[in-house]
Amino acid sequence: MSIELAIVGIVVGAISGFFGVGGGTILVPVLMYLGFDIKEAIGISVVQMVFSSLYGSYLNYKKGSLKVSSTIFFGFGGFLGGLASGYIVHHVSSKTLSYIFLAVILYAIYRFFHAPAESDKPKIENKALFLVIGVMIGIFATSIGIGGALLLTPVMVGFLHYHVKEAVSTALFFVVFSSIAGLVSLSSYGYVDYAHGLLIGVSSLIGVYLGIHLAHKTDPKRHKKMILILNFIILALILNKIFRG
Repeated sequence: MSIELAIVGIVVGAISGFFGVGGGTILVPVLMYLGFDIKEAIGISVVQMVFSSLYGSYLNYKKGSLKVSSTIFFGFGGFLGGLASGYIVHHVSSKTLSYIFLAVILYAIYRFFHAPAESDKPKIENKALFLVIGVMIGIFATSIGIGGALLLTPVMVGFLHYHVKEAVSTALFFVVFSSIAGLVSLSSYGYVDYAHGLLIGVSSLIGVYLGIHLAHKTDPKRHKKMILILNFIILALILNKIFRG
């Protein structure tokens, strides 16, 4: 299965770089299809997210689309929230986690669909608010094996009036904090498969580079539409998996 997982890593990395997500949004359903339990998939996913988010954020910073400043408070909150993920995964059933994952996807599609790609309203910048949002997303998202970018991007675009490309870069930066915290927390409960996680994580770096290169050449409105398409694909995968048991 090593070759298959390496290919999965490259594809997930490209998705991560292009869409500004940690990769867990697609990796968890794919690993479930390959025979992993959702809790095993979540543990592998957080390892991959550490690799893709760190490298992707570095590339975005070099290209000038990542403005750290006050948005780093999203990350601080995500780290605090992510520390609780191991406890939640340990005490919540796999079936319940699957339904939570489904609810997250549905919300993201609804919120992002109604948000403009380029808002004409002034950005809301509030460090305390960013911290609270980060904590809430960190607790919820890392517990289902995603870094939180899937939720943070529509919040930044739909509520805080950020440009879609800046939101995508910030959301990936957020994943650095939430995924590291999730890795620490899930490791303490024995849910991290380091062998498979490292294989996918290292492979994903190739894809991250390609994905970010394409993202910076894509029109904002088209970029938004493609993010919505990704969400619908993930929705279809998780619905099929739930109904097939």
